[in-house]
Amino acid sequence: MEILGIDIGGSGIKGAPVDITEGVFTRERYRVVTPQPSTPENMAKAVSEIVEFFSWKGLIGIGFPSLISNGVVLSAANIDRSWIGQPAAEIFQEVTRCPVEVLNDADAAGYAEMRFGNVYNNEELVLFLTVGTGIGSALFYNGMLIPNTELGHLELKGKDAELYCSDAVRKRKNLSRMEWGGRFNVYLLHLERLFSPQLIILGGGSSKKFDKFKDAFTLKTPIKPASLQNNAGIIGAAVFAYEKQKNFSL
Repeated sequence: MEILGIDIGGSGIKGAPVDITEGVFTRERYRVVTPQPSTPENMAKAVSEIVEFFSWKGLIGIGFPSLISNGVVLSAANIDRSWIGQPAAEIFQEVTRCPVEVLNDADAAGYAEMRFGNVYNNEELVLFLTVGTGIGSALFYNGMLIPNTELGHLELKGKDAELYCSDAVRKRKNLSRMEWGGRFNVYLLHLERLFSPQLIILGGGSSKKFDKFKDAFTLKTPIKPASLQNNAGIIGAAVFAYEKQKNFSL
């Protein structure tokens, strides 16, 4: 069965039909530039362009860079603040004329990794982190998602953690991978003290360079790079949408 998955990022919005039993794209993904300003009207037009590209008529899952509760946007750290309080699912349904389910973008990526990455469901508490322009997080207990953790916004050294150790900070300060790894290790130690996870999975663009900074880590918790990398958000959004709709129909 195919579901259209869409991943909304700060610079690009990407989508592809997903085989939800195998966790793979059935067509090559399509990307549009994230509009600026990223208002509801502009974002809806961008999403509709992806839907039209695939001539899509069925269920859509969307990973969105915000806290999401019952399809409503609760925060706007990296999108236009006019989104706060807006019913994202309804807005995208209206413009696409398709049923839509929306969840936090990091939750979507973690959702895919837990189902189609290396086998992690034998771990009781798993923390998934995406590292790019910002830091996203997803927390899983016995394989079940605990939504909207947004741990990149924990306070660390008097500021949001992602302002101290995201990949954007590494680039801005021209840090080596190991220098950046030392910063990120401070953040991981903080998370370890707060949650005591059995496993941490590192996703996002930085996961591709894991071998270049892994030796900077001193935490006791095992940490592994994600296996789905940048496809995870699209796959997870699609699978989440299917499973949520299926549960509603029971």
